[in-house]
Amino acid sequence: MKSKLYIASIIVLAVACSKPKGSDVEAKKAELEQARIAAAKLNEEIAKLEKEISALDPEFAKQNSKAILVSTFVAEKRPFEHKAEVRGTVESRKNVLIAAQTGGEIKRVHVREGQNVAKGQTLVLLDAEIIRNTIAELKTALELATSVYERQAKLWEQKVGTEIQYLQAKNNKESLERRLATANAQLDQAIVKAPFSGTVDQLPAKEGEIASPGMPLVRLVSLDDSYIKADVSERFIGKFKAGDPVEVFFPANDQKLNSKIASVSQVINPENRTFIVEVYLPKVNFVVKPNQVVVLQLRDYVSEATLAVPTRIIQKDEEGQFIFVVDNRGDKMLARKVHITTGITSKTETEILEGLEGNEMIVNEGYRDLTEGVEVVLAGPVKGVNGVAKN
Repeated sequence: MKSKLYIASIIVLAVACSKPKGSDVEAKKAELEQARIAAAKLNEEIAKLEKEISALDPEFAKQNSKAILVSTFVAEKRPFEHKAEVRGTVESRKNVLIAAQTGGEIKRVHVREGQNVAKGQTLVLLDAEIIRNTIAELKTALELATSVYERQAKLWEQKVGTEIQYLQAKNNKESLERRLATANAQLDQAIVKAPFSGTVDQLPAKEGEIASPGMPLVRLVSLDDSYIKADVSERFIGKFKAGDPVEVFFPANDQKLNSKIASVSQVINPENRTFIVEVYLPKVNFVVKPNQVVVLQLRDYVSEATLAVPTRIIQKDEEGQFIFVVDNRGDKMLARKVHITTGITSKTETEILEGLEGNEMIVNEGYRDLTEGVEVVLAGPVKGVNGVAKN
């Protein structure tokens, strides 16, 4: 056995050294795969020679009859799923930059950064003295116009005076009412109020500056309407839908929580070929802020019942991928190579599409030392996929 391992090691080293060195990880993986195939082929040749020599030399057979210790498990059909890892960010629909709607000097800033404010609370006050004077003038003029209109209306009811006098008085009153409403609206624009309850995140406004329409004054943030947004590659079109489970990981907090997909965009962004997936922000007992990075595990494949084996036990030869199973042949247990067709790999397991029927005794530990037909001995009872011993 030692000589076999020694020769296999030489072959692996020779194949690896025959390839040009480089920093490309994929190239190195390809070299490793070729080395493993070469080693497996050499092991088969060694096993064949040992079998032929044992048939001719009984003494040699006795010396090389030591069985290889392996552990096994029984693959059973069970639910299997694959998750795609996607980076997202925490977003808030109540993360707004409040700008000035009218011009004027900033007379007073009523809040400070980090302060919690209520809906309707005054944030910034602009100079509105001219508007207030205009309102006072309009109120005075409106009082007179209203009095004239009421008297003219009474005269008109008594058929005194002309209709044009009545209409002029009515028009004058209504015109002043509209001008007063406009002036009050302008006054409201000079008093910047919080559109919702939240926290003052940024405060560009400074007392004494001259504000112009569109000038940023206050950034107000609230986490009451927060969600997680992720840009997902178009290759996942049709893989996700609202209500699908999502695993959410917060790297900054080292916290992992479960959530669900809220919505899936129907439009592809032509610039980066992605579509938007929104995920409900789960209830958390730690600090979360807008634009915080999160990692999402989105389920893009699920099978209700399939066979799956650890990816590490899958090997390759010239015919393709294979694993070793154990067969009972009389009083001996022998290793048998089974070629398989694989499906999706998820974490440490790979789906098996063809090659296994189920209930085979699959070699778990010790598979690297096996060749076709070699005798094996089991280390402990055979276990199922859930680790429970089989009878």
